[in-house]
Order: sequence, then structure tokens, then C-alpha cells
Amino acid sequence: MKNIYFKDREEAGQKLAEKLLKYKDENPVVLALPRGGVVLGDIIAQKLDCPLDLLITRKIGHPMSPEYAIGAIAV
Repeated sequence: MKNIYFKDREEAGQKLAEKLLKYKDENPVVLALPRGGVVLGDIIAQKLDCPLDLLITRKIGHPMSPEYAIGAIAV
């Protein structure tokens, strides 16, 4: 698998949106995770002319090291 690097999240969002254009006529909804994902989600939703919603999650930290994420849960 080839490693792909992007200048920033905006560039990544543009490139991903181009790949997803084929779904534009299927009434998609873009779900984005807060923090880094909203920038990408907004770009994609605009390009596909579809709604954007946020998926709010909570990190499940490791009992011995709370900053280490072992999972996530969404309500």
C-alpha cells in the first residue's frame, strides 16, 4: 500500500471529496468527528451538496494509561 501525505486537512478533504463525487446523486450524509474531522467533513459535504452532521464520541482510555485510547463510544 502506498503512503499518501497531504499538506493539510483541507487538501485531504478536497482529494477525498473528488473520490466521493460518484455518490453525489445517492443522497449522502457526511458524518464528521469533532476536532480534525469537521474540516474534512465540511469540504466533502459542500462538494457533494449534502448535509453534514457531527458524530460525538467519548474516548475509552486504558486503565493503566488514561491518555492511551483503546476504543471509543458514541451515544
